[in-house]
Amino acid sequence: MAINIQNILSDNAKSMRRSAIRDLLSVANRPEVISFAGGFPNPDTFPVEDLKEIMMEVLTNESTSALQYGPTEGNGKLREILAQRYREQGLDITKDNVMITTSSQQAIDLTSRIFISPGDTIVCGLPSYLGALQSFWSYQAKPIGVEKDEELETVIRTLIASGRKPKFIYTIPDFQNPSGVTMNLNQRKMVLNVAKKYDLLIIEDSPYREVRFEGEAQPLMYSMDNERVMLFGTLSKTVLPGFRIGWIIAPVNIIDRLVVAKQSADLCTPVFDQAVITKYFEKGYFEKNLSKTIDLYRNKRNHMLACFEKYMPEGVTWTKPEGGLFLFVTLPEGYDSAVLFNEAIKENVAFVIGEAFHCDGSGKNTMRINFSFMNEERTEEGVKRLARAIEKMFQQSQIESPTSF
Repeated sequence: MAINIQNILSDNAKSMRRSAIRDLLSVANRPEVISFAGGFPNPDTFPVEDLKEIMMEVLTNESTSALQYGPTEGNGKLREILAQRYREQGLDITKDNVMITTSSQQAIDLTSRIFISPGDTIVCGLPSYLGALQSFWSYQAKPIGVEKDEELETVIRTLIASGRKPKFIYTIPDFQNPSGVTMNLNQRKMVLNVAKKYDLLIIEDSPYREVRFEGEAQPLMYSMDNERVMLFGTLSKTVLPGFRIGWIIAPVNIIDRLVVAKQSADLCTPVFDQAVITKYFEKGYFEKNLSKTIDLYRNKRNHMLACFEKYMPEGVTWTKPEGGLFLFVTLPEGYDSAVLFNEAIKENVAFVIGEAFHCDGSGKNTMRINFSFMNEERTEEGVKRLARAIEKMFQQSQIESPTSF
């Protein structure tokens, strides 16, 4: 007789929630389905030949260290390279403020681990990144979503008055996942002012910042306050996701706590991967290849937007991001993207339902669309299929609606 693990699961395990995106991929990855669901970088951006060259160099000249365990904080050269890159963006930091993580998802998890106790409240956007919400829930936190920046102080003041002071504010200021929007300078200052007024920590999650197609880059929030901001970064969108290299930039006293937490998680981020990426930066390959990636994704975004303009039925709206990987699509009020998903799968096209990104269960009439992965032909065909599915849902709704006479 199999053991009933429900009787021995921890409270944290019971609080974990499955990823709606990962579950959708089992359907969306069928070959006949055109999937706009995953946040996949395009394989054409992967610097395969550069990596072959560097890997041979590392194996020839650095095998003793590159194939061994490494420091929990990460490769010292890589940390200094990252610190210098951020100093050029106005941050007052040294490599002691940088810790390498196994993806920026681990950065979120370790931060949740050291700051969240069961029942704690955190504040995030509405919508917000599903992977972060999953981490917060797994540590039994209660995320409170804020839809409009101007509502932030009111929400926080109300929470504090009820004895539920948030542990931190989680934000994605540049090309937010899922919405694709970017916070302007005044919005960033407003969040910083609220955090300072109520003595709160800010998590600045920044995986897409370098993937800007147009417009003016806004200053990092960390550059405006290096005492109460933690900054997360990653190479998953700018180099390749398979190495799973991310980082945290934070005050040294926070880094010290995170190092201890990481020691019991995985000891260190893969040392060989760090050695290869260090060489990748040193040879200037990052800047060379990033410009190609930006050009490719700009063209893909433009093509996706043109297809939406051409095929989407009236009443459907979408964001027009200046960078990143996603559009956020909104159906008229009263429609449910979960219902649409079932219709869309019949048309062999997939997306992520927007409700998954809303910690309060709202956003039922929204969906996230990825534009970075598919080629132009499949993108256009996928948008046609999605438009057909939406039109069918609209028509079915009219049939089912009761008459008013």
